[in-house]
Amino acid sequence: MHLTTYTDYSLRVLIYLGVRSDELVTIRQISDHYGISNNHLLKVVHQLGLQGFIETVRGRNGGLRLARPASQIVIGDVVRKMEQDMALVHCFASNGAAERGTDCKIVSACVLKGVLNKALLAFLEVLDQHTLAELVVPKAKLAELLMAEPE
Repeated sequence: MHLTTYTDYSLRVLIYLGVRSDELVTIRQISDHYGISNNHLLKVVHQLGLQGFIETVRGRNGGLRLARPASQIVIGDVVRKMEQDMALVHCFASNGAAERGTDCKIVSACVLKGVLNKALLAFLEVLDQHTLAELVVPKAKLAELLMAEPE
């Protein structure tokens, strides 16, 4: 299983907001501290907001914050909502087009698809057992690392 950069950035944003939960944070701050393009983060933050993980406060002193306590943000939910395509192989595609266009000669009798699906479900089940609150447990160390001046 390989998570996209989009999901990676989403998790990083949530960790940053979890560490700095007592204040509003700007996209620029997150961008500077992680060394991530501000434009990339704009898209990520927009989607995190649409999915209800974060909220934005507009205005001169505005910024971002978690929309609910970190203990209520389940990592499996974040991954499911931020990953565009959870298909481990082409024949997992939900629209069926990939299955019809595949080079695989055994697709109609393939057992591997079921095995890989079980593996994916197990992966997500593990993520479902963890919350953002757990990811920010080393809060002092994370704060130290994230508050360092960007290079």
